[in-house]
Amino acid sequence: MGRWVPLTFRLEIACGVNRVRLVIARHNKQGGLDPQDAVSVIVRPDIEWRSFHHKTKAFLGPETAWPAAMQLAANGFTFTPVPGETLGIETDVGTYHHANEWSYMVAHPEEKGRGQDAAGDLFSPGWFDVTLEGSQQAVLTASRRDAWEQDGNWKLAVGNPAHRDGGLRADEILTVPQALSRALSLYVVRRDALRTVIAGYPWFLDWGRDTLIVLRGLIAAGRHDEALAILKEFGRFECQGTLPNMIRGNDDANRETSDAPLWFCVAAGDLMDATDERDVLDARCGNRPLRDVLVSILTHMRDGMPNGIRMDPESGLIYSPPHYTWMDTNYPAATPREGYPVEIQALWIASLRLVARKIDASWSALAEKASLSLAKYFVVKEGWLADCLRARPGVPASKAEKEDTLRPNQLLAITLGVPLASALERSILRACECLLVPGAIRSLADRHVRADMAVWRDGALLNDPHHPYQGHYLGDEDTQRKPAYHNGTAWSWQFPLYVEALVKVYGPAAHATGLSLLGSAVEHLNRGSLCHMPEICDGDAPHVARGCGAQAWGVSELLRVWQKTEQSQTRVSE
Repeated sequence: MGRWVPLTFRLEIACGVNRVRLVIARHNKQGGLDPQDAVSVIVRPDIEWRSFHHKTKAFLGPETAWPAAMQLAANGFTFTPVPGETLGIETDVGTYHHANEWSYMVAHPEEKGRGQDAAGDLFSPGWFDVTLEGSQQAVLTASRRDAWEQDGNWKLAVGNPAHRDGGLRADEILTVPQALSRALSLYVVRRDALRTVIAGYPWFLDWGRDTLIVLRGLIAAGRHDEALAILKEFGRFECQGTLPNMIRGNDDANRETSDAPLWFCVAAGDLMDATDERDVLDARCGNRPLRDVLVSILTHMRDGMPNGIRMDPESGLIYSPPHYTWMDTNYPAATPREGYPVEIQALWIASLRLVARKIDASWSALAEKASLSLAKYFVVKEGWLADCLRARPGVPASKAEKEDTLRPNQLLAITLGVPLASALERSILRACECLLVPGAIRSLADRHVRADMAVWRDGALLNDPHHPYQGHYLGDEDTQRKPAYHNGTAWSWQFPLYVEALVKVYGPAAHATGLSLLGSAVEHLNRGSLCHMPEICDGDAPHVARGCGAQAWGVSELLRVWQKTEQSQTRVSE
């Protein structure tokens, strides 16, 4: 009839509780229906009950069981597929009509691209009829319910009370640091009486290295008390120099990481620089002060850890077992990096210099020795730093095989202050330029390599050993995605390191360029998970975001380096 009515649908995700609200609003505009003419909006929700790696299949039992798990409620329903787990959906305006309906074989194209089941079934228990006049609005609320009160009100789960006002107003525009700071709040959660960090949503929990890297962003944002609480929490887990690679509940047995203990030292150093260093050094990590944790890490790393990490006494560099760095895919071990990874040496040298400066000056000699060895053994003929000196246990760095893969890990040697020749630093930056994509940096350059980078799975070769770059993170996990994960896939967390290194090497002349490069991340912040950085994206154009939609260290490192660059620029202008 040529008449129309504008409606908006806004989904609001609550902070600290498992609850979302769908706000349906009617607007009066010229040319639309008369404000007094009522409009009915029909909303039929589909629900599932599954993990991220499975699909709902009606014929396997839900077709019979799920209708029986429904219960009518005031203006809505509850769904209890297993005891103690209840979903409730209700509306504040309108009525609910119970009418079971299934949709079969709904396509899941992204899952298909990951090599998983390409279709699933959806269950809809009924529909909501919402009547709106004039400028009215209705709200549908969906939440996980811990208990159903007799008066019809839900008792919400108790979550993290901090930062519950973290949502955006419809007309709100944030600066990049404001957006990142607000986003970062959503990763900090309680563990016992202290704090930890969720590495990424929706799949990850609290990983050691991720958490400790994120601390640097929290410190830059001025959230020093939270950062200290997290250091104290992880410090109490330190044992013979090791820290947990991940924590599952109370299980901290996985200590297969050579970088987490060193990131602990670096984060502690950042906090000392930002606050009273005495308060940090004296902070209690269980029954020990933090200073003792720092010394224990370095002492055991020097003398040998029970998990196989050990210093090469000849060079002062650190041997790391396979899949112990952040590039730790296994089965297949696509990037084992067994031997002397470059960023482990940078972290080691930075940690030695920190403890020598703050606790015991006798560590400075070892820091100097390791710095000289890095400059001696890691420079490849092309003029950058080898990503890893490949070696088996007991083989000294002087006899290790020098990999010629071009990766961004070497940027940490610059940003963490390892003493390097100025010409070498500039050469590293020039080499790493080719790794940059908007808002991320490739984990490997698209070039031929002399080193054998073969990836094997069950006797089958999965890549080209001398051209291992893979530009798309797609397909079966163990035969396609894992080999690509650190061999061309671009990562958000290391991307800001390039700008930090650029500004460190070239000073004020690089400020504008650095901020411009960081600004390329805005495209990620404005799409997908709003104000968050994705874990990864394809190394090849159009650089589609992949992996976790919201990754903590991608947010924290972008915030840290953005603020550092802006503050440095301001100091120069003053």
